Amino acid sequence: MYFMYVDESGDPGNNTLQTQYFCLSGLVVHESEWRNLIDASQRFRRTIKQAYGFPVRSEIHAVKLLRHSAFSIEKHNRLAIMRNYFDELSKMNFLSVTNVVVDKVGKPSDFDVFSAAWRTLFQRFENTLTHGNFPGGYSRSFGTIFTDATNGEKLTGIMRKMNVHNPIPNKGQSGYRNLPIRRIIEDPSSRDSSHSLPIQACDVIAYFLHQKFKPNAYVKRSGAQNYFKRLEPILNKRASNTNSLGIVVI
Repeated sequence: MYFMYVDESGDPGNNTLQTQYFCLSGLVVHESEWRNLIDASQRFRRTIKQAYGFPVRSEIHAVKLLRHSAFSIEKHNRLAIMRNYFDELSKMNFLSVTNVVVDKVGKPSDFDVFSAAWRTLFQRFENTLTHGNFPGGYSRSFGTIFTDATNGEKLTGIMRKMNVHNPIPNKGQSGYRNLPIRRIIEDPSSRDSSHSLPIQACDVIAYFLHQKFKPNAYVKRSGAQNYFKRLEPILNKRASNTNSLGIVVI
């Protein structure tokens, strides 16, 4: 069984004045490696406690860390914590991260940003499971999804619909095939990010995915818009062949 933990960055509404991009990042780990992920995450917490004074049990939340004077830690050190976090995650070759970005510019007024992003992420998870392309190569394995999303009912509706009706365009010709989701089991489950280390990792990943496309002033001034690329060793590059990092851009 593969677990996918997901978090988002950006507003899912159509208003481009608020945010031009809506981003999803899904961190995937096989059940056999789950304990290794948690153990490594806890070791990292102890390290940043010693180096920066960041409390071991406090949540790593990208926006809060950069916008507020958290734990009396200098802002550049709070940024360094997240940079170091990426470096630790990139060493865990049993992880895989799938990323979806919706560019709202040019979309029709009735375009459902939220649904389009999540459908795409679910489909990429299904495809990668089907072809056995996650670390470990368990080709007969299944997957389940944990999110920090607040709109649980809508996510459940999207997944249940894809379990029955999931039209996929035919390659090189017109028309569609109905390929219902088969590898993802159960409805997406919500987790409180303050109690989930994998969800916190997704929060930081999704934040810097968004900053890669639209960095704020501080991130740009610090050169941190390039932090996302530090995750290259664990990015699911099979998710898209349109860019070198495998980011699916809609």
